[in-house]
Amino acid sequence: MSTDDTTNVIRGSASAHSSPEQLKSTASTPGATRRRPWDVIQNGGVAPRARVGPNREQFAEIPSIDEAITQFEKQFFPGQPKSLSGIALRSFLVGIVLTISMFATFYLFFVTNSIFWRIPFFISSLAIFHFLEFWTTARYNTPEASISSFLFSGNGSAYNIAHSAAVTEFLITNTFFPNGSSYRIFGLQYPPSISLFSSRTQNIILVFGLILIIVGQTIRSVAMVQAGRSFNHIVQFTRSRSHTLVTTGLYAWLRHPSYFGFFWWGLGTQMVLGNFYCFWGYTLVLWMFFNRRIKGEEALLIKFFGDEYVQYRQVSWVGIPFI
Repeated sequence: MSTDDTTNVIRGSASAHSSPEQLKSTASTPGATRRRPWDVIQNGGVAPRARVGPNREQFAEIPSIDEAITQFEKQFFPGQPKSLSGIALRSFLVGIVLTISMFATFYLFFVTNSIFWRIPFFISSLAIFHFLEFWTTARYNTPEASISSFLFSGNGSAYNIAHSAAVTEFLITNTFFPNGSSYRIFGLQYPPSISLFSSRTQNIILVFGLILIIVGQTIRSVAMVQAGRSFNHIVQFTRSRSHTLVTTGLYAWLRHPSYFGFFWWGLGTQMVLGNFYCFWGYTLVLWMFFNRRIKGEEALLIKFFGDEYVQYRQVSWVGIPFI
């Protein structure tokens, strides 16, 4: 044992026999640190020494185990980020929406043979997407699971506006301009719709859209599973201890498979709906979003992993055109 270690033991012993007033005075000294409740739980309530000044040491204030547990449990209370009641309610609502929309899809498609089956199908796709966002996070990156993991509002109002616009375009096109009926301005037909194409072409677009939805959703969810603790819905500006560079599975070919999956999933939904304007709108907005996000994220990954990520980037691809 070194001299410093011996000195530390003596100081620790002296502190252990100090009066409560002395300990309180020591803990309140400027520069003393108060540990987070979860740190207390992880370390069994033992607080490390904190250095104050060049030659002085003191012990950090130690909250009681009961206090630490109380603070930790608060995050699961109603109104908190990890509220269990909030998670249960959202899961219930997603299940209800999925059940109703799937029933409506089958009824409109098989019973009435109406093109409007595509609206509840679109809603079903959204319900499945949001459920899987939370479930994969809760299952494979449990510490990060929270209400926000559903991604209902994580992407801001633009996300909700985009989906509302998609439904609106479909309803307007197929209610007021059914079967390709349209009007002309300067020799151009408005509004453009897949109903202007032949039945064979429409079926090809529909099938291709369904494939993109299934493949895109599968790739995104599998990517989240394979990344595990290294996946986060929010861009991380500092590297955590659990953050590792994943280069196996889907990541052996795609650097950002979750982005790849969502990009093509989004375009697939518009192909199924037969939306002309929203298809190109989704393409532009999603491309701009992921182009900016991927460039910023890769700059951080190079900072985290250095040459290892630079070499990985040379043997993998993004899968989104021109990024």
